This record gives sequence, structure tokens and C-alpha cells, in this order.
Amino acid sequence: MIKELKYFFYIIIIFFFIFFISRYYFSDEYKKKSYRSLNLIENKINIFSKNLVVLENNTNDIIQYVENQKNRSKKKYHFWELLKWLIKEEVLLQELKVQN
Repeated sequence: MIKELKYFFYIIIIFFFIFFISRYYFSDEYKKKSYRSLNLIENKINIFSKNLVVLENNTNDIIQYVENQKNRSKKKYHFWELLKWLIKEEVLLQELKVQN
């Protein structure tokens, strides 16, 4: 019996909570307050934007184009040489282990 009453009170409390919260959020008073706050924020943004300092554009002729791209030398990569060197080192280490 006590268990059922406890569940009943839980359900009633949850129901009242949802009821009062929805009543508040759907009220005209809340709508007015939210509209006023949004309006105040918009006014603050407008006032702040009017006082912003605008810098002049000094980026004219910043890009330099390269004319002779075909004549550029390719960078030489030494990937295969590095692999050969690593293999040699590994073989040497194995030989040292065998000797010891």
C-alpha cells in the first residue's frame, strides 16, 4: 500500500512540475520578457558595431606570381636510399647478435 502511494505521489509531483513549467513558458509574460531581452541584445550589437574601428585595406599587390614554373628543379627524395640504409643496419645488428 505504501509503495503504491509513493508511486502516486511521484507521478503527481512530476505532473505538477511539467504543468507549471509549461504554464510559465507559454505565458504572455515570458514571451514579453524574451522578446525584450532579444531586442536589448540586438540594440547592444548595433551600438557596438557603430563604434567599431574600420581598418583600411593594405593588401593590394600582395600575391607574386611565378612565371617560369617549368624550369624549377624537382626536389629529390631519398626514400629508397633510406630503406636500403635501414636494411643494412638491421642486418648488421642481427650479425652482432649472432656473434654474441
